Amino acid sequence: MYTQDTICAVATAQGGAIGIIRVSGSDSISLVDQIFKSATGKKLEFCKGFTAHYGEIYNKDRVLDQVIVTIFRAPHSYTGEDLVEISCHGSTYILQSIINELLDSSPHIRLATAGEFTKRAFLNGRIDLAQAESVMDIINAKTDKEAKASLSQLEGNLSNCITVLN
Repeated sequence: MYTQDTICAVATAQGGAIGIIRVSGSDSISLVDQIFKSATGKKLEFCKGFTAHYGEIYNKDRVLDQVIVTIFRAPHSYTGEDLVEISCHGSTYILQSIINELLDSSPHIRLATAGEFTKRAFLNGRIDLAQAESVMDIINAKTDKEAKASLSQLEGNLSNCITVLN
């Protein structure tokens, strides 16, 4: 499994009502735990995968935003690694403030490069190359036909056809 470091990035277009920050890597849960306080007081490290938790992201003693944090545990995540998604308000200021808090929380986290979450999904065997390529096609789809074809490829239909031919 590819787990050299922990990465983070805004995973949604900025300027919408809701923004999502994705954090992936072996330290993702503990790093988010450093800046997140759950409304229940429960630490994320003790939470099961596929769970969502309401709380607040902090900069020292100051609340940055009220958020919902979703936990995905390896290998059952998009990247195949421990993964956390922070759903927050979509303002550019809030998104960047949370990213800055993550980056300031540890030297073991860095900004993801473009396509790096999908690259990790491929390297960890979660998706094949045809599926990885389809992610960008879905993002760039401008018609219903393009979206359907790209989604079909992401679901593995092209890869399955190639496997049958071999």
